[in-house]
Amino acid sequence: MSNKELYKGSCFCGAVEFTVSGEPAGMGYCHCDSCRHWSAGPVNAFTLWSPEAVKITQGADNIGTYNKTPQSSRKWCKTCGGHLLTEHPEMGLIDVYAAVLPQLPFQPGVHVNYQESVLHVRDGLPKMKDMPEEMGGSGDTLAE
Repeated sequence: MSNKELYKGSCFCGAVEFTVSGEPAGMGYCHCDSCRHWSAGPVNAFTLWSPEAVKITQGADNIGTYNKTPQSSRKWCKTCGGHLLTEHPEMGLIDVYAAVLPQLPFQPGVHVNYQESVLHVRDGLPKMKDMPEEMGGSGDTLAE
């Protein structure tokens, strides 16, 4: 690894550890029903990375996977149940939840799937109806 930034993360109990390196492809908030149910919260903060930037450094054999749809593989620790990341193969990106990267300066740029929002946020960021066009969405924005 060269002069890239390196951020360490882990599950709730620390059995699974990982790093992300470089800069995320994007950061923001997802309001979709699936993310809300998975995170048990009204909104989920995401950071998107290229697969090459994400490395499991400990506990790879302790990672469970759930596929609600072919578009996402959600990963968690089998010991504590702590959520880790979601692989999005069709987008070629991995969503590492912002909450598990405590040292990463989280700088959200967008809200996605805002049409499903149950918590309306007035922060001046763009509110995408679904997803940006380049990620298979309509690219439509909604009023704050």
